[in-house]
Amino acid sequence: MSEHRRKPPPNGGGRAAARRGAQQPPESSPARRPGPPTGRGSYGTGDAFGTPPGVSNGAQPPGRGAPERPYGGRAEARRAAQRGGRRRAAPTTGAVGAGAGGRAGAGRTGEGGRGQGGPRPRRFIDYPRWGRSGWRRWMPSWRQTLGICVAFCGTLVALVGIAYAMVSVPNPNLAAQTQKNVYYWADGSRMVVSGGGDLNRQIVKLDQIPTSMQNAVVSAENASFWHDKGVDPQGIARAVLRMAQGGETQSGSTITQQYVKNTYLDQSQTVTRKLKELLISIKVGANDSKQDILAGYLNTGYYGRGAYGIQAAAQAYYGVNCDQLRPDQSAFLAALLNGPNLYDPAGGVGPGATPAENLKRATDRWSWILDREVDTKSMTPAKRGRYRTFPVPNKPRPSTDKAGQIGYLTDLADNNVLADTKITKQQLDKGGYQIYTTFDKKDVAAMEKAVDDVRSANIKPKLRPSTDTYVQFGGASVVPGDGAIKAIYGGEDYLKHFTDNADYTGAQVGSTFKPFVLAAAMRDGVRDPHGPADQSDSQRTPVSPSSVYPGVNDWKVLNYDGSVWQDKDGRQWLQENDDHDSFRSITLKKAMEESVNSTYVQLGMNVGLDKVKQAALDAGVTSDSLASTNGPSFSIGTSSPSAIRMADAYATFADGGLRAEPYSVSKVIKEGSTVYQHRTTTVKAFSPAVADNVTGVLRGVVEEGTGTAAKALGRPAAGKTGTTDDNKSAWFTGYTPQLATSIGMYRMDDQAKAQKFLPMYGLGGNAKIYGASFPTQIWTAYMKAALDGQQVEQFSPPEKIGTVVYGDGAAPSPSPSAPAPSATPSTTPSARPSRSHRPSPSPSTSSCGFWGCQDGGTGTGGTGGDTTGGPGGDGGTTGNGGTTAGTDGGTTGGPGTTDGGARGTDGGGFIGGN
Repeated sequence: MSEHRRKPPPNGGGRAAARRGAQQPPESSPARRPGPPTGRGSYGTGDAFGTPPGVSNGAQPPGRGAPERPYGGRAEARRAAQRGGRRRAAPTTGAVGAGAGGRAGAGRTGEGGRGQGGPRPRRFIDYPRWGRSGWRRWMPSWRQTLGICVAFCGTLVALVGIAYAMVSVPNPNLAAQTQKNVYYWADGSRMVVSGGGDLNRQIVKLDQIPTSMQNAVVSAENASFWHDKGVDPQGIARAVLRMAQGGETQSGSTITQQYVKNTYLDQSQTVTRKLKELLISIKVGANDSKQDILAGYLNTGYYGRGAYGIQAAAQAYYGVNCDQLRPDQSAFLAALLNGPNLYDPAGGVGPGATPAENLKRATDRWSWILDREVDTKSMTPAKRGRYRTFPVPNKPRPSTDKAGQIGYLTDLADNNVLADTKITKQQLDKGGYQIYTTFDKKDVAAMEKAVDDVRSANIKPKLRPSTDTYVQFGGASVVPGDGAIKAIYGGEDYLKHFTDNADYTGAQVGSTFKPFVLAAAMRDGVRDPHGPADQSDSQRTPVSPSSVYPGVNDWKVLNYDGSVWQDKDGRQWLQENDDHDSFRSITLKKAMEESVNSTYVQLGMNVGLDKVKQAALDAGVTSDSLASTNGPSFSIGTSSPSAIRMADAYATFADGGLRAEPYSVSKVIKEGSTVYQHRTTTVKAFSPAVADNVTGVLRGVVEEGTGTAAKALGRPAAGKTGTTDDNKSAWFTGYTPQLATSIGMYRMDDQAKAQKFLPMYGLGGNAKIYGASFPTQIWTAYMKAALDGQQVEQFSPPEKIGTVVYGDGAAPSPSPSAPAPSATPSTTPSARPSRSHRPSPSPSTSSCGFWGCQDGGTGTGGTGGDTTGGPGGDGGTTGNGGTTAGTDGGTTGGPGTTDGGARGTDGGGFIGGN
C-alpha cells in the first residue's frame, strides 16, 4: 500500500507549508535584516537578497530542519497572517510574492501601516470605519447608508402612523363659534360691543348652492377635488411652480385642507398647524363625502364684510340669496376666497388695498376664474363669452351699532390692531378680543359738537343747494411726544358716510405744508448758487427765519442757481399769491404769517425739493400721501396727508423735534391674556433749535397772521392755515404743548360713481372758503373744550439759528426805484396750485408788507435784523416809514414814497426776529 500513499510535496509540504512559514516565522530564527515595511499593494514577503517567500532571513525553510508549527486551518492561518503583518516585514523585491500567505500577510500589513494597530475591533456598527484614514474613515459604507435610510423611513412612517391615530376631528359646530369684540375708551369704560357674534352665518345645503358657484370654486381652488384623497402633492408642486413663473396665484392646499383650516384650526402659519391640517384632512377625506366637504367649505369660507359662508356673502355683496347668483357673480365670490381684503372693490385695510387697486385685482381674478372654468370643462366657451363685464357688487352696509362716530373709531382701532399685531382680519372678525383704545370720550364729543355747530350755523343745503351740498369735514387730535390719538371726526354719520375723513381722503393740504419747507431750510440749508445741485452739508447755508426773500405775485420761479425753472416741455412757472398780494421782499417769518406762496416756492427750490420731502417724512407724514417733486408747487401743499398724519407731524414740532408714531390702541386682551401692549418710542426728526423756531414762526401766524381767529383759545398756540387751488379744500392745523389737532374740509359727492373734489365758492354764503374761516373756528372751539381744566403751558423760547440769507431778488436795504421781479413778462400760463388767506382786516388795521404798505397805509419797520425801516406804500397819500424804534439796531426809518401821493414821514426802524 505504500506505493499508493501520497508522497509529501517538495520543500516540506508545498504551498500550504510555505504559506504557514510566511505567516509565522519560527521563534528560533535569527534576527531579520531591517528593511522598509511592506506597503499596500505589495504582494509577497520575499526580500531583496533572494530569500524565498515565506522564509525569514537566516532561517531554514520548513522541512529542512526548522520545526513546523501546526495550524488549525484557513481561519487560523488568516489570524496568524494578521498578527504577522503587524510586525516589521522584511524588504520586498517588488515582485508579486507567491502563495496565498504572502498575499494575505502583505495586505494586512499595508492596512496596519496606515495607522491602526492592534486586532480589528469587534463592533456592531463599524463606524468610524476600521482600516481607513482621512475622510474615508468617516464616510459610511453603502451598507451603512442604506441602513440609515431604511431606519429613517421606518421611523417616519411609524411617527406619522402614531400621529394619525392620535389626531381626532374636532366638533365643527364648536370650532366655528364666534364671539363679540369689546372696545373701551381711554379711561377704561366700555365704548361698544361689536363684531364677532353679529356675523351673518347661515348654513345652506349643497343643493341650494348653484352649480356655477361650485364649479367656480373647484376650478379656481382645486381642480382635482372630486378624485383626490384630501391632499394633493402634485397640486402643491404645481402651485409653487406657477408662482415661481409669475403666473396667476393658485392655492397649494386642497379644498379639503382649506375646509379643515377654516373649521377646525386657526390661521397661524406654523409647521405644527400644517401637519395637523394634513392629518385631519386625510381623515376627513376618508370619512366624509366630497359633497359634504364642498358644502362645508362654502359655508365656512370668509368672504369679507363680516360674511362667513356663501349665503351671507351673496347677501352682503349682491343682496340676493345664494341660489339666485349668476355665474359671473359666482366667479367674483370665488375670487374673494383668495383674500377679501385685496379683492373687495370697496377697498381693504393697509397699503395696496385702495378701492381702485382692489377693483383691478378683482376684475383680473374674476376673468381668470371664468377662463379656468372653460379649461376644466365646467363652462363652454360660448357661455363664457356672455360674461365680459365685471359684476360690480353693492357698497358695504355698516352695522347699526356703529352709528355716529363709533364706526370710525372702531374701524381705526381695527386697522391699528391689524397693522401692529399678528392678529389676522379673519381672527378679528371671529371676535373674542377686548380692545382698549386711546380715544377720549369727552374729546370725541367735543370735536363732533364743534363741527356740528359750524355746520348747522353756516351750511344750508336746502337754501343753497348748488354750493352747500356734499360738504365734508375731517379732523384728528394727537398727543405730542406720545402719538396717542385722542379724538377724530370721521364724517357726519358712519351709517351715512362710510369713508373716514380723519384718515386718507386725497384732499390736498395747501399752505399747511409750508412749515416742512421752513424746517428743511433751517436744518439742511439753502444751496450755494455756484455749486452742484447735489451739495454736501458744508456747501449749504442753514437759514434764519429772519432771512429775506421776494414775495412778488406771479413770481417767475428760479432754480437754485438763478436760472429760470422750466418743465420738461420748456414752460416756465409763475407763482400766484392769494388775492394777488405782492411783496418786493419779505422775511420768512412774515411770509409764513401772511401765507405768501411765492416766497416758499422759491425757498423750496433753493433748499431742494428732495430735502423738503425728507423733512415732511421725518415729521411724520407718509410717503404714499406725498405728491411728485417734479414741480415747484410741491412746497405749498399739493400733497394730501390725512388729518391724523398732519396732526402727528405738527406734534413733532410741539415736542421739540421728537416724532412719535400715531396709534389708537393701547392694548388687546383675549381670554384673560394680553396679546398686545403698545410701547411708545420716539425718533429725533429735528433738533430742538429747528423745532422751536418753527413753533416760533407758527405762533406768529396765530398772533398776527392768517390764523388770528385761533387767538380766542386764550393760551399759547401755534398753527397754520391752508387753502388749495380752485378752493377745493381748506385746513387749519395747530397745537399747544399738550395737544396737536388738524381740521380739514372739502366738497365731494361720496355717492358718485366717479368721485372728485368740488369747488367751495359760495359755500355758507361766502365768496370763498379759507383755512382761516370754518376750519380755524372748529379747531378753536374743540381745543377750548379739550384743554378745559388743564394747566396753561408755555412753549420753549426759540434760540438763534442759521444765517440771515437774502434770496433771489431780495435786497438788504430798501430800493424804492427797483422794479418788482414780477414785472418780467412771460408767455407761459400761470400755475396756481395753493393759496391761503387771513380774515380781511378792519379799516383801522394796517395791511402792510415788509418794505411798506401796498396801499399807502403806515409802513412797518424791518422784522429780521435789518437796520432800516420800510418805505411807505406806493399810491398812498400819507405812507410812513417804519414807525417802531428798533430794539437791537436800526434807528432810522425808510423814506415814504411820492408815487401818487405825499411823501411819508420817517420813523424808527424795527429789528425783530432774533
